[in-house]
Amino acid sequence: MPWYKQYLSIYNRPFDEVPDSVIEETRRELAARQSDSPIATIAVIAYNEETRLQACLWALSHIECKVPIEIIGIDNDSTDRTREIFQLSGIPFYVEHQHSCGYARRCGLEHARGKYYFDADADTLYPPLYHITLIRKLQQPNVAGVSATWGYIPDEQHSRFALWCYETIRNLFLRIQAIQRPELSVRGLVFAYNRTFIRPSDYRVDIVRGEDGSMALTLKQFGRICFIYSRKARAITGYGTIGNQSVWQSLKRSISIQWRGIIRIFYPTEHYNDSPDNLVKHDE
Repeated sequence: MPWYKQYLSIYNRPFDEVPDSVIEETRRELAARQSDSPIATIAVIAYNEETRLQACLWALSHIECKVPIEIIGIDNDSTDRTREIFQLSGIPFYVEHQHSCGYARRCGLEHARGKYYFDADADTLYPPLYHITLIRKLQQPNVAGVSATWGYIPDEQHSRFALWCYETIRNLFLRIQAIQRPELSVRGLVFAYNRTFIRPSDYRVDIVRGEDGSMALTLKQFGRICFIYSRKARAITGYGTIGNQSVWQSLKRSISIQWRGIIRIFYPTEHYNDSPDNLVKHDE
């Protein structure tokens, strides 16, 4: 049985349908894992995630981490019951009123106390050994950041075979790309790093996507960005990065986009130009 099967019983379900026993168990187990002197901080960001946040927190309440940790939440000014779920979980949480992943992750970094900082997304489920696997890599000499792999939840529209093909091809490309340009292979939902190397202001909040890749680029000057391909650290998430496309359509689109600039992945760079459509547009 997949490790995540029990969490799928409430994933993408209205919060009213979550059993009280699950809410109480999550609260109890999260409290048991909170330390007053954490070595690592797990920061869960959420925006209107009332149908998925409880499943994420339930999975985090079962992690097997052998170092002191703290788990905190960041509500990116949601308009649904996200804040209520954070309250019921018992973990410290903070409200970031400026919308974007960059602002939310920066808020988490401002309140973190651990040396090692884990990005976590509210629509993602993390396996029991995920955090200790990444921490062991982070504790090695000359390592500034670590990124893991992620998969998608099989459903009626996405078969296990199609997902396996998609992830296999994607992971192969990310491995090759990471040799010279690791910052391009980092994904925020599975990214952790040594917090002592950077400041909250290093998080870019002026771009729509790529804030974690930008952080990885900053971290490169302090050490290696490593990648873990063990299934112990393979998170499971929804289809936010695929959208309404089928797996095959998404794969075809990704190959088309990447092929146009395929040569670039073989040459390192320390600077990227921002495309106009990736800049945050502020209301005038």
